[in-house]
Formats: sequence, C-alpha cells, structure tokens
Amino acid sequence: MAKVTDEARHEYTEQISHYQQQIDALLIREKNMLLMIEKDSVGASYKRLMLTDEMLFLSTLHMAKHALSVSLLGVKNEDALNDSRKTLYKAVIYLEEVVSNSIDAAYSEYEDKVDEIKNVPQSKRYYLIRKLGLAIRLLVDAYGDNTKWRWTFVELEARFATVAKNILDLKVASKNGLDPRSADYDDTVYHLRLVKKLLQQAADRYREKYELSTGRIDDFRLAIQYLLALRRIHIILNERNEAEEAKKKADIWKDKMEQDHRKNEAKKK
Repeated sequence: MAKVTDEARHEYTEQISHYQQQIDALLIREKNMLLMIEKDSVGASYKRLMLTDEMLFLSTLHMAKHALSVSLLGVKNEDALNDSRKTLYKAVIYLEEVVSNSIDAAYSEYEDKVDEIKNVPQSKRYYLIRKLGLAIRLLVDAYGDNTKWRWTFVELEARFATVAKNILDLKVASKNGLDPRSADYDDTVYHLRLVKKLLQQAADRYREKYELSTGRIDDFRLAIQYLLALRRIHIILNERNEAEEAKKKADIWKDKMEQDHRKNEAKKK
C-alpha cells in the first residue's frame, strides 16, 4: 500500500467534514419528523415517504465518505459503509410502515394503507423505488463480493422487492395504468416489470441462501412466498401462462422443502 501523504489526509479531513455536516443535519431532521408524527398522526404516511427519501440521501452521503476514503487514502471506510447499510434499512422500514411488509397478500389486505398516499403520482412512486434500488446496488458493489454481509443483503433486497410491489396501487395499475393512452402508462409498465424481476430475484436468492448457507426451512419458505407473490401479480395482470409457471415452480420447491424437512427430522431421532 502506498504511503498516504499529509496533503491527502488534509484534503480528506476537509471534505469529510462537509459530508458530516450534512449527515448531522439530516439526522436532526429525521428526529424532528418522528416527533411530529408521534404528536400528530395526520399525514403520517406522507411524512414517512419524506423520511424514506431523506434516508436515501443520507445513505449516499455515507457512501460518499467511503468513496472519498478509497480515492484519497486507499482504504475502505467500513464504518461509513455500515452506516450506509443501516440507513438503507431505515429507508425500507419507513416504506414498510407506509405500504406494509406483506409478501404474498391480496391487495385488499393492505389497500387501505396504499390509499393513504393516493395523492402521490405513479411517476413519483416509481422514481422513489428506482432510487432505493440504485442505493442498494451501489452499497452492495461498495462492499464487494467477499463481504460478510453477503447473505444479509438477501433480506434487504427481498424487503425492497416487497415495498416495490406494495407501493403500487394495483387497482389503478391493472386498469388505467396499462391503457396506452394513460399518462401513467410508461411508469406503470416499467414499475410492474421491475416488480416481477425483483420478486423472482428474491425467490432465487432465498433459495440460494438456503442451499449454500443456512439450510433453514424459514429461508426456503420465504423463497416460496416470493414465488407466490409473483404468481399473484401475473394473475392480476391476466398473464395466465406466467402465473401457471410460477405456481408449478412453487409446488416443486414446496415438495423439495418438505422432503428436506422430513430428512432433517429423521436425523434428529
């Protein structure tokens, strides 16, 4: 490793202080916003959407600190990466509080939550989801392939898939949103396409986690839930062949899971 010059250290300290000032200000804003929600629940869902957006910005500031450390000092800033990871979890949690964390649930079961943000245009919903997805991808890339958090990211990405699905007004999306004459047509189509990709990815990643890491039936069960959630989206969109394929795959996985469970129980006896 090349020796870090005093000039590089000085520049790092100056620039990092600028980022830290913004971070501190955002943390104060978050605290004040949560106090407002606690005192008055009116408009709480909109306030939490604002918190989600601000947590994404906060996460990028932490990643900027890491990038600065790499470029000027030649070393990773693990503390900054961990702060970024924790902040992204907060962003997802705030969004879950708005639209629920239900994976494979009928839209009617959480429709009342989505209705509370009915004034948020589809374009802004899709934009927020894209920003969250980009932030997660940048963080995963910054950690690298050999990180100890590899399997933890399976959960983060899966929870992202869930809120990406749940923030959609599926009644509007499956009708007016898919009318080529609708102003929301492009955003709705791209959002739905992204949701289907994310749900399939979440299923595959949880299956991979089960096979290569934990061997926990809970992980396999989550993989199946994400497949069934994907099937539900296909049904809503009247994509019958795709829905049937998802069902067949889920059935095969369920059989495999039950066989593995029986084998594990037999070994315990």
